[in-house]
Amino acid sequence: MSLGLWQDRPPEEALETARAAEAAGYPELWIGEMATWDAFALGTAIGAATSHISLTFGPLAVTVRDPATVAMGVASVAALTGRSTGVALGTSSDVVVRGWHGRSRSRAATALEESAVAVRQLVSGDKSTVDGLVVGSRGYRLRLAAPKAPVTIAAFGPRALDVAARCADRMVVNLVSPAAAATLVRGMREAAARAGTTPPPVAAWVVGAVDPGPAEIEQLRRGVVGYLAAPGYGEMFRAAGFGDLVDFARTRPHPRELLAAVPVEAIATVGLLGSPAEIAAKAREYAEAGIDELAIVPATSDGDPGGAKTLAACRSAVVPFDA
Repeated sequence: MSLGLWQDRPPEEALETARAAEAAGYPELWIGEMATWDAFALGTAIGAATSHISLTFGPLAVTVRDPATVAMGVASVAALTGRSTGVALGTSSDVVVRGWHGRSRSRAATALEESAVAVRQLVSGDKSTVDGLVVGSRGYRLRLAAPKAPVTIAAFGPRALDVAARCADRMVVNLVSPAAAATLVRGMREAAARAGTTPPPVAAWVVGAVDPGPAEIEQLRRGVVGYLAAPGYGEMFRAAGFGDLVDFARTRPHPRELLAAVPVEAIATVGLLGSPAEIAAKAREYAEAGIDELAIVPATSDGDPGGAKTLAACRSAVVPFDA
C-alpha cells in the first residue's frame, strides 16, 4: 500500500495507516514525498512503529534529490530500522520542482536515466561513476551497509517508459484507469523490445475506499482535481467519458468550482471504490491490463482513521495479485 499523505488529515495519521497496513498483511509500504514529511524521516518513524513491513521510498524527484542523498537516505533507514528497503525515482511536476524547490525540470528524462544508473550503483555498494549531462555522482561509496534496494521508475510519458524499460527493476504508474494502464504497459514492453531488455514488472498506485461515505468521497475528489487538466491525464479522463469536465478544468476555474464539478464516477475510473465485490472486479481489470502489483492508497476519515477498514477490505478482495 501507499500512504496518501492527505492534506485534510492530521500528518501523524501516516503512522496509523502504516500500522493498519502491516496488520492487514500488506508486504510493502510506499512512502512518497510531497508537501509534509521528509520521506526518510517518516520511514524511520514507521520502522519504529511497525515490526516487519518493507519500505519503499518515492517516487523521489530526480532534479530535487541527487543520487548520493537518495542512496544515503535509503541506507540510513535500512540501517536504523533493519527493514528491507526500495527506492522509486520520478520526474515529479513543475509545481513541486520549479515552484517549491526552485529547480529546473529541463531534460527531465535524461535526469531520470542518469539518476537511475547512479542510484543503482550506490545502493548496490559500488562506487559511483556517473558524470551525467544533468545529474551525476562520481567517486562516492556508501559508508553504511549497502541496502541492495531495488530501483523503481515512475513512468507516464514515452521517454520515461523508455527509461523504465532499460533501467528499472520495476515500473510504477499512478492514478490511471485500467485502459490507460494497459497502454502504458504496452508502451514499456515495446520499448523493452527495442532495447533488447526484459520488461520489468509494473505496479499501479490506485486510490481505494470501501463503501465510502461523504468524507472519503470528498477527499478523493480533491485528489483528482490537479490531474484533470494535465497533459495525458486529461486525455485519459476524456477517454473515460469526462470530456466536458476536462474542458472545464482547462479553462482554469477556481479550484472550488472545479472540485464541485467532479463526479464520484471520475474517481471510480482510477481507483477501487465501492463494495468489496466492486473492488475485486476493478482489481481484475487492472490485472487484465498487465498490472502485476496494486499499491492501495486508502482514503482516510474520522469514520475510517488510518484507512484500516479500506485496507482490510482491499486485502481480502484483491486476490488476482496474490495468486
